[in-house]
Amino acid sequence: MLQLPTTSRLIRFGTFEVDLRTGELHKKGLKIKLQEQPFRILAMLLEHAGDIVTRDELRRRLWPGDTFVDFDQGLNKAVNKIREALGDSAESPRFIETLPKRGYRFIAPTNGTNRHSEPTEFADDPQPQAGKNSHSEGTSGDSASRRWAIGLRSAAALGTGFLIFHFRRLLSSSGTD
Repeated sequence: MLQLPTTSRLIRFGTFEVDLRTGELHKKGLKIKLQEQPFRILAMLLEHAGDIVTRDELRRRLWPGDTFVDFDQGLNKAVNKIREALGDSAESPRFIETLPKRGYRFIAPTNGTNRHSEPTEFADDPQPQAGKNSHSEGTSGDSASRRWAIGLRSAAALGTGFLIFHFRRLLSSSGTD
């Protein structure tokens, strides 16, 4: 179960809201059922929104060394449950991007998150507090390059839309002559 911090940590994205304090996911105010393990993965992805969370980081934080499960199958099943709850897909992700053989990244814009705060504590978390900052030192560079990539994609989409609009106008005006 989640350990309750002193303040509520709400993270909003799209029509969803996640309360890290209570361990609840809501869509348009309605509670969405999500099991503990998938919720913990979602919380970890939200805490590092825009950055890669490696499969190894997820394994170390969420599956203790003395747990004997098929990690890959368990992780894939948990991520699929998150995607199902969010109405997301691996083929055309809106929220969770899969980086094959590496991990996952939360790609939607979020409101209300403090990305540089301490990770959410879990009562049965096997890792000691000091070992929790396991993400790479290049995180801010990854985040900056991700913002550039999003900016470039947006500019390309706007440019494409502009060209389509003007070509359609040109074609329609040449057909009336």
